[in-house]
Amino acid sequence: MISFTYHNPTIIYFGQPQFTQLGDELKKHGRRVLLTYGMGSIKSTGLYDRVLEQIRKAELELFELPGIEANPDIETVRKGIALCKKEKIEVLLAVGGASTIDATKIIGAGAAYDGDAWDLVTKKTDITECLPIITVLTLAAAGSEMNGVAVISNAATQEKRSISNPLMRPRASFLDPALTITVSPYQTACGVADIIAHIMENYFHGPVDIEMLETVMEGFIRDVIRFGTQAIKNPSDLAARTNLMWISTWAQNAFIRGAKNPTWSIHAIEHELTAFYGIAHGHGLAILIPRWMEYVLDAQNAPRFRQFACNVFGLEHNPDAIALAKKGIELLSAFFFRTLGLKSTLTDLGIDRTHFAQMAKNVSDRSKSGTAGFRRLSQQDIEQIYLMCL
Repeated sequence: MISFTYHNPTIIYFGQPQFTQLGDELKKHGRRVLLTYGMGSIKSTGLYDRVLEQIRKAELELFELPGIEANPDIETVRKGIALCKKEKIEVLLAVGGASTIDATKIIGAGAAYDGDAWDLVTKKTDITECLPIITVLTLAAAGSEMNGVAVISNAATQEKRSISNPLMRPRASFLDPALTITVSPYQTACGVADIIAHIMENYFHGPVDIEMLETVMEGFIRDVIRFGTQAIKNPSDLAARTNLMWISTWAQNAFIRGAKNPTWSIHAIEHELTAFYGIAHGHGLAILIPRWMEYVLDAQNAPRFRQFACNVFGLEHNPDAIALAKKGIELLSAFFFRTLGLKSTLTDLGIDRTHFAQMAKNVSDRSKSGTAGFRRLSQQDIEQIYLMCL
């Protein structure tokens, strides 16, 4: 019998008018606020001033940690933790995309931990407490605004690792699709690829458990393709931005997982690309996904790929599962590389095979379960997938 527990306590304030409740929501959790953000785009768009206005109205005390990287580094997290401890921060406000939110989650957990924050990631040290986190989302991609997952890099050791704990889940998140209109076409494309990857990690894993979720996932991907196409053609298309933002949130908050326990093989392989070369995560996923699909496709799992091709791309069902599977892969590749305009190979990004053997070994060593998803992958398999991406 299928059995699972689903609980998601994050409050979502969706739409532009909801922003006026930010100050009151922060005040529920404390008066000393640490605002975290990236390289300053929130200032050029005017969002920074809007946030400060809410904080002033609520009569809160503000501290800031700017400069969080696109692939957030543990050293920046350490600075945030030190600031929290020094200033006795009570609540964290992350304004940005997943990079800012993920770093803020580990800052929140690290502020209540006596050791080094990297231990929380690598040693899976128990997180027993986390400062309250509120988010203002500016990019539809990772779903970090409604889950307890964080991904962090260590530039010194060339590692990118993930950590998950329900205590790191944001208490409330403000989602205004209008804030994503200024996102560049490239970052929009990377975000779209990231959303699709999150759905596919669940879709291509284990046996079907709940039919309803199959329909949801296929519908999500169809809509991401539809609205992603519209957002690239017309960045100001608010309807497209709205749908992408809401799908992104639901693609990565455990809802579509059902009773499955997906092992996220594609993400484990991509994290090495980011760790070694600093490329955009979504772009790395877009390059990897079709090659992973081609590599793991066989006669046994072809019906699953056929279902994907028929239900996502509307291909007519026929007994030749392999042919339909390959057509589905071809159409997904065309979406990533022609419609979204992402470069299609690692060679195009200036990456050669120099580190592939080490990267494959790292994935195999660190992700024993993470390479045993839809089809178990050896170190040699992983290296071959990297080579297919050149």
